[in-house]
Amino acid sequence: MATFDSGGQAIAFDDIGAPGEGRPVILVHGFTSNRNENWRRLGWYGAFERRRMRMIAFDCRGHGESAKPHDPSAYGRENLAGDILALMDHLDIERAHLLGFSMGSRLALSAALKMPKRFSTLTLGGVGEKLFEKRTFAGNPMAEAMETADPNSISEPMLRSFRQFADEQGEDRLALAALTRAKDEPFTREELSGLNVPVLVVAGARDELAGDPEPLAKVFPDGRAVTIPGCDHFSAIPHALFKATVFDFLDGTLA
Repeated sequence: MATFDSGGQAIAFDDIGAPGEGRPVILVHGFTSNRNENWRRLGWYGAFERRRMRMIAFDCRGHGESAKPHDPSAYGRENLAGDILALMDHLDIERAHLLGFSMGSRLALSAALKMPKRFSTLTLGGVGEKLFEKRTFAGNPMAEAMETADPNSISEPMLRSFRQFADEQGEDRLALAALTRAKDEPFTREELSGLNVPVLVVAGARDELAGDPEPLAKVFPDGRAVTIPGCDHFSAIPHALFKATVFDFLDGTLA
């Protein structure tokens, strides 16, 4: 493990593969996860190593072995996406492929919108048409689920799943709650329609958090969508079809 400083926060990362082995791929994990769980344990590290591709994966602030401030002002999409660009600067990477999942897809998308010329391709996993939905509920149920002392008091199944996963990973629940309390404006179709980077959108057919990936992919000038049969939000990440689709996309062979 290595670390670097990004805006006063220590960010942990792995850099695997020789710098000369093609354009690198940067991996951005989902909420309550970390680089080891989201990518190493689920086979992505090994898949990239077998392809002899340089791969960089990091722990988003608030997760894993990176800094975990409890102040919402330390988070927000601007800061979290900025860590991606800061990591590239730290490693002297001018251009890379970018792959995110769920929260990581939102951060990857934000980084690409800010600096599109630095990314050869953009893969958005675990997101779909619901990316454009505005919050219709009061309060912050996710933060409350992270902050409660009694996880059995969480009645909503999806919130309970995220809380259980955070506990299993030994994550700092107060840091995660602070992250969800940070201001985060929704994306608009107008801003995405101007992103001139090849984009792949992948989601499970049963992913209720993401929705259909096709309407999101159609917004981009050069977008394509793949639906993974039989998968929900969590089971799509390790699926062999997800990996195969990503590699076809990176090879330029995905129609």
